[in-house]
Amino acid sequence: MAELFANCKWIGAGGAVGRTSPVKPAPFFRKSFILDTLPRKAEVFFCGLGYSELYLNGEKVDDGVLQPVVTQYDKRSRYLRYDLTAKLRKGENVFGVILGNGWYNCSTENTWYFERAAWRDYPKMILELDCDGVAVVVSDSGWKCSGVEGPIRFDALREGEIYDARLEMPGWNCVGFDDSGWKRARIVPGPGGILTEQIMPACKVMQRLPAVKVVPGPPKDAVVYDVGQIITGWVNVKVQGEAGAKVKFIYSELMDHYQCNIDRKDLEPYVTSDRFQTDEYILKGAGIEEWEPRFVYHGFRYVRVEIEGVAEIKEISGCVVHTDFEFLTEFESSDPVLNKLHENTHWSFIDNFTGIPTDCPHREKNGWTGDALMAAEMGLFHYDLESSYYDWLQTMGDAQRPSGQFPAIIPSNGWGFNWGNGPAWDSAFLLIPWYIYVYTGKTRILEENYDRMKQYMKYLSTMATDHILSFGLGDWCPVDLQRMTDTRITSTGYYYADAVMMKKTAALLGKTEDAAAFAELAESIKKAFHEAFYRGEGLYGCADTPERDDDVTALATALYWGLCPESESAKTAKRLNDLFVARNYKSDFGILGSKYILRVLSDYGYGETAYRILMQPAYPGWVNWINHGATTLWEQWKGFSSHCHIMYGDIAAWMIQYLGGIVPDETAPGFSALTIKPFAPQELDSLRVSSKLASGKVTVDWKKENGKFRLALTIPAGVPCRVVLPNGSTFLQKDLFAEYECSL
Repeated sequence: MAELFANCKWIGAGGAVGRTSPVKPAPFFRKSFILDTLPRKAEVFFCGLGYSELYLNGEKVDDGVLQPVVTQYDKRSRYLRYDLTAKLRKGENVFGVILGNGWYNCSTENTWYFERAAWRDYPKMILELDCDGVAVVVSDSGWKCSGVEGPIRFDALREGEIYDARLEMPGWNCVGFDDSGWKRARIVPGPGGILTEQIMPACKVMQRLPAVKVVPGPPKDAVVYDVGQIITGWVNVKVQGEAGAKVKFIYSELMDHYQCNIDRKDLEPYVTSDRFQTDEYILKGAGIEEWEPRFVYHGFRYVRVEIEGVAEIKEISGCVVHTDFEFLTEFESSDPVLNKLHENTHWSFIDNFTGIPTDCPHREKNGWTGDALMAAEMGLFHYDLESSYYDWLQTMGDAQRPSGQFPAIIPSNGWGFNWGNGPAWDSAFLLIPWYIYVYTGKTRILEENYDRMKQYMKYLSTMATDHILSFGLGDWCPVDLQRMTDTRITSTGYYYADAVMMKKTAALLGKTEDAAAFAELAESIKKAFHEAFYRGEGLYGCADTPERDDDVTALATALYWGLCPESESAKTAKRLNDLFVARNYKSDFGILGSKYILRVLSDYGYGETAYRILMQPAYPGWVNWINHGATTLWEQWKGFSSHCHIMYGDIAAWMIQYLGGIVPDETAPGFSALTIKPFAPQELDSLRVSSKLASGKVTVDWKKENGKFRLALTIPAGVPCRVVLPNGSTFLQKDLFAEYECSL
C-alpha cells in the first residue's frame, strides 16, 4: 500500500486570509465517483479544517460533531478514519463535505491572539478513499466547490453561526445533483504540520435537555429559555413562520438579579465582537423547520430568543456536547448536598472536555494546563480518558519550545509562554501521564513523551536558584488575592514532584542512570525547600512574609508532596487542622490548596475536618455555590467571572478515594491489586460507589446501622484485595462479594 495521502492535495475554496479578512460562508464540496465492483474493504481517511462534516450518498458518515479535534495545526493535524465497506454502492457514489472555521480560522480579536495564528487560513480538506488497499478517490482539483453559495453564512468559534435556510441546496451531497454551477476546488497550501490519526473519541450530542420559558422574563420583544443546567453545546429549535423571518439565540450562564434578562457582563470583555455566543436562523417558510448549528459551541444555561418577522417557536432544547468517553463511576450517598457537589463536579468536567480539556466553555474554551492537571484524577476515576489525554498531551508536546518551555494553554499561538504557565501548570505534561499509568497501567504516553519530559526538567533547572523556583502561577483564585501562597513554595513543590515522578518513570522504563540522577535532584530540592521555608514547630512559610504564616496551602504543599521530614509532619498536619478549626472550616485557599488540603488532612487522621471543609455552607466554600443555585463549579469563591470551571474539581476524586475508599496504588498500576479503605464521617450515614476500574468493576456499599459500620464489597475475580475498616481492622478478600462489620 502506498503512503497515505501520497497522491492527495489539500483543497479549499481559495482566497488568502489577512488580519481583516471577512468570514466567508462555509464551503460545500462534492465528488462523484464510479465503482464497477464493490470492494471487500473500503476505508476513507479525511481531515477537514477547522471543523468538518463528511457525507456519503447523502448520509453523514458518523454521528460525531466538531471534528477533528484542535491541534497545533502548523505542527500536526488529525485525520479521521471511517470504514465505508457497507455504505458504498455499485455504480455512482458521491462524497460531500462541509467545512467550518473552528479553531483553524479564528477571525475575531481575542485576548489570546488566535486571530494572529501562524496557521490561520480559510478552511481546507484532504481525503483519500482506499478500496482493497488501492487509492480510488483522492482530494484534488477534480472536486467541485459551492464557493460563496450555501446556507451557513457565518461561523466563528467564540461568536456563533448564521444559517439562512432559504439558501439550502437539496440533494447537494447525493447522486444526480446538478453541480454545473459549482466551481472547481482550489489546490491550497496545507496547514504545515504532519497528519496523525485521531484516536480519541469524537465529540457528540450526548443529551438533549428540554428548555422552558423563564417567567417573568424579558420585555415582549424576546423570550428567555432555561435548560435547567449549565451545559456545553447549542440549541435545537423547531420553528414555523414566514420565509426571511430571523430567530436569534443569545447564550448565557446567568440571569440578571431580577430574573428579567440574561447576564453576560463577566464573559463578554474577552472577545472583541458584538456577536459573542450568538446564533441566528433565517427561515425558508416551509412548515415546521428544525435546526441546530454545526461548527460552533457555547457554554450556557439560558438562551435569549429574539424574533424578527413572523415566526413561532414550537419547541426548543439544549444539546449537551462533549467528548464521547465512557462513564466509569456512579456515586450516591445519604446526603443530597454531597450528591449535588458530586453532580456539579461531573457537569463541570464534561462541560470542559469538548475535544480538549478546557477551563471554561464560553469566553475562552482554552486548554489551560493547570485546570487539566487539577481535574485529572477526578477524570480518571470517572471516565475512560486515556486516548483523549493521549491526543491532547501529544499536542502539548508539539507546543513545547526547544528550550523545554511550555505555554499555559494548549493549543497556543504563542500566548502563555511568559505569563500564565509555570511548574504548577506545566507539570500536566509530566504528572497526567503518571496518573494514567497508576489508574490504567498503560505506559505509552510516558514512553513517547519521556525525552520531552527530560527537556522540561532541564528548563526548570535553568530557572532555579539553589533548587528554588519562584516563577509561574501558584495557588490561583484564592479567597484573598493579596494573601496568595508565595509561588516560591508552590512552584518548588511541583519541581520536587516532577523530579520524583521522573525518577519513577526512568526506573519504570529501564533508564537506570536517569533514575539515579533524578533521585539525587529530588533530594537536593527537598533539602533546599526545607531549609528555605521551614520556620519551626510545623510551620512552613517565607521568612520575608511573616504575615502569611497562617497560609494553609503552604503547609499542605509540604505535606502533600512529601517535602516535610517525617519527624515534623505530625506537627505540620496538626497546625493545618487547627487553622481550619479556628476558621470554622472555611475554604481559605485557591485551586492548588483545593487538591492538597482535603487529601492531606485525611491522610493524617483529620478526615472529619476535611469533610467539614467540603460541606460547610457559608462563604467561602463549595456548598455556598450550591446555596446560590450553582449547577457546576465556579471560577471564583465570590461568584464573579465564570460559573463553569473544573479547576476546583478534585473533590469528586476525594469522594471516591476517601469516602468510597478506592485507593490508587502506583505499586499496583491499573488497580491490579486493590486497597479498599472507606472513611465514614460522623455526618454521613451511607454511601455507594460503583466503578469500572482497569482490573474490573468494584462496588463499595457502606452504611451505618445501630452503632455499626456495615460494608458490602464486590471486587473483580482474581484481583487481590486488602480491606481496611474505619476501626482499623484489616481483611484480605478473595471472594467476589463479601460483607464486613465493625463498631463505630
